[in-house]
Formats: sequence, C-alpha cells, structure tokens
Amino acid sequence: MAQRAQIRMLPDQRRLHLQDGPIDLIVEAFGDSREVQRAYQAAAARFVNVLDELCAELPLLRAEAVPGGPSPNGKIARRMAAAVAPYASRTFITPMAAVAGAVAEEVLETMTSAAGLAKAYVNDGGDIALHVESGEHFVIGMVERPDRRSLFGTATITSDEPIRGIATSGWRGRSFSLGIADAVTVLGESAAQADAAATIIANAVDLPGSPRIVRVPARSLAPDSDLCELLVTQGVGRLSAGEVDCALQAGMAMAEGLAAEGLIHSAALHLSGETCVVGARLRPATFSLPEAANRSLVHA
Repeated sequence: MAQRAQIRMLPDQRRLHLQDGPIDLIVEAFGDSREVQRAYQAAAARFVNVLDELCAELPLLRAEAVPGGPSPNGKIARRMAAAVAPYASRTFITPMAAVAGAVAEEVLETMTSAAGLAKAYVNDGGDIALHVESGEHFVIGMVERPDRRSLFGTATITSDEPIRGIATSGWRGRSFSLGIADAVTVLGESAAQADAAATIIANAVDLPGSPRIVRVPARSLAPDSDLCELLVTQGVGRLSAGEVDCALQAGMAMAEGLAAEGLIHSAALHLSGETCVVGARLRPATFSLPEAANRSLVHA
C-alpha cells in the first residue's frame, strides 16, 4: 500500500508534494539544508501510512460526534475527535470536519520531531499547520473563493502569537457546506481546531429558507458523505446588500462566540465581495490587503 502514495519535490526544489487519494499536501521547511532534508524524509515516511490509518476507523470518523461517544484509536483520528468535541453538544458535526487540519498537524509534528527547523508549514488544501521559531514569521494569503485562488487579504503570523493553525471553509471549496459563505478563514491554536471552527462558522453564514440558494442532500452528491441527508449548498443566486449583511452578521455572531470561548483567535468571513473580520485579541495590522502579488505567501 505504501507505493500508492506519490512523493516528489516540486520544480522549485524547495517544496515537497505528498499525495495519496484525497490527501494532497504541500510542505515547506526552512533552516539548515541538512535539517530540511531530514524533515522531508520524516514527512514522507509518516505520510505513506496516513490514509490507511484513517480508513481503518472511517465509520467512526464519519459518525456524528456526541458527548461521551466512543474515542478513536489512531493519533490523527484522536486529533480530529478532540477538535470537534466542543461542538458535539450544540450542532451536527463529525470528526471529518477536522481531517485536513489534523493530517497537516501530524505531518508537521513528525517533521519538527525529526529535525531542527527555523519554520515550516504543511498545507492540506488550504488548511495549514505552522511551526514558527523565535523571530520568524509567515505571511498567509487568504482567498475570497477557494475555487479561484483569488486573494482578498493576508495574515501575518509571528512566533510570539499562539496561532499555529489556519483553515478555510465555504460552499465553493472542496468540501460540502451548509452555509453560503464564499470563504471563512480561521486562525487558531492548531490546524485541526481551526479546521473544525471554519466549518462551523461557514455553516452559520446563511439565509435559511431563501429561494436564491440551491441545496441538495449531501448523499445525492456523495453516497458516503458524513453529512448524510443534510442539505448542502450547491448554488447561490444574486443577493441584495441587505441579504449579504444578514448572512454575514449570522456568521459574525458565531465567530464572536467562538472567539469569546477561546476556540479561535480570529476569523475573516467573505461573501459576495464583502468581508468581515472577528477577533478581539487580533492586532489591527494582522489582516491587511495585499499591495502586490507575493511569491512567498502561504495560501489558505
């Protein structure tokens, strides 16, 4: 099964590409070249087992998370379950809501355990785990629509902040959403936590009952979807300014509540060209519009 995974350096010879089935990672490490090589070797060795490990517990990971429910065995699966646990008593959610962030975290932890790095990131389709040593920083480019990769702003993550994870969710992304957000980007203490929270906030950006929104049962699109018969967004018509504001305010209320609970650090919500930012602990300069294209950006 290990030969199934595709592992290669990208043409820039700086970034490592790891792909196996639906898991597609871009990895970059910074520091002494020997340490970077050691980190990449560790990432590759860990990666070849990730998909099989998750598939071994897939029925449990696709089941609704409930307080006091069964705990998974695998390390990545436990990260997923822990990330969604705060929401289990308030809404429908499964551990799969945190899978991309949890995988990114696991691969990054493997790298930093094997090598001394100045900084590193693992990007799993826009859900990113970060390692930032003292004095280092990352600039994260945020997309307004995941399907277009068009930037609407950046977030600078420094070593003295508690942020080590960033995730993006929305109905235009690679996963299903119950809401209508074009993109919700969340900064959190870990990638898995940010991943779960982005899902929750994106679901909250919504106009329930609006005839302008096309929804279909998740199972009609993907028979094995963990969302079962829940209605997922497949189209959003032209919205009035008032409707955009109403939907964003609903998402803002959710994000502000999660920030007050310490479940997120901050969030940027984007819908129909409008953006709202939440985060009482967020420095005003952290989110900013990009002045020009920057090839060093880590995209979320």
